[in-house]
Amino acid sequence: MKNSSGAHVEEFVLVGFSTSPFLQLLLFALFFAVYLLTLLENALIISTIWLTPSLHRPMYFFLAHLSFLELWYINVTVPRLLGAFLTQDGRVSYVGCLTQLYFFIALACTECVLLAVMAYDRYLAICEPLRYPSLMPPSLVTRLAAASWGSGFFSSMMKLLFISQLSYCGPNIINHFFCDISPLLNLTCSDKEQAELVDFLLALVMILLPLVAVVSSYAAIIVAIWKIPTAQGRHRAFSTCTSHMAVVVIYYSSTLFTYARPRAMYTSNHNKIISVLYTVIVPFLNPAIYCLRNKEVKDAFRKAVLGRCQYPRDAPD
Repeated sequence: MKNSSGAHVEEFVLVGFSTSPFLQLLLFALFFAVYLLTLLENALIISTIWLTPSLHRPMYFFLAHLSFLELWYINVTVPRLLGAFLTQDGRVSYVGCLTQLYFFIALACTECVLLAVMAYDRYLAICEPLRYPSLMPPSLVTRLAAASWGSGFFSSMMKLLFISQLSYCGPNIINHFFCDISPLLNLTCSDKEQAELVDFLLALVMILLPLVAVVSSYAAIIVAIWKIPTAQGRHRAFSTCTSHMAVVVIYYSSTLFTYARPRAMYTSNHNKIISVLYTVIVPFLNPAIYCLRNKEVKDAFRKAVLGRCQYPRDAPD
């Protein structure tokens, strides 16, 4: 990723959260605690699913991938932010900025597709329960997970291919705590029309299409659940997807609020606060949401952590 476009800017300065030194230390303590808890929570989810044979099913296979993604997702932005809190130095090299942007976009796009895959899995489990094992065999599960990762990283590579051709002549101040695509496009001194078009088209494919798939899947799920004659049956069917629905609502609401707005608003300080939601808070909350709302995960987690020998198991999905 070489800056061969004749640009004069060799580094950018991330403004981050400009506050007093005392508040900087408080923010450091807060973000550091959330960072460590996020790593611990997602690592526990992955290990619990790995060590529990009863959780070796598509739903939990995708959940393990989501937790693995969140481990990398929070490491893209938070460690550099923590360093800036301590050193008061927000400088980042051109190559370092584009590298951070590449992995941020790749993981964000992967999460969008993975959430859609998880919604499709719940649709098959609830709407086609008898044919579910044949419709979602292990080979398809593996291919869907691989497609989620592959599409996310390919999309990011295409965006970076165009952004890396832009020239940056100054200023080099980014009013954000990480290198995001919109602030970088706003700083370029060359024609950015082509890069903006590619960004827009890939956003449609990687954000809106998965969202349409999620909405369609849950619309069909709601209709199927409504037809279940007993209240107990409806509750049991709906409980298998409430955790995923909560994660989807939090992630997509914050993402759309940030990116589906006029470009002139991207420099607002409020944008940094919203970005904290989907880059820090969502990876932190996802494991808690799944553990609190899913009895099988809670039971398996208690077995793994507390070493209990016997727990009741739910019937298969």
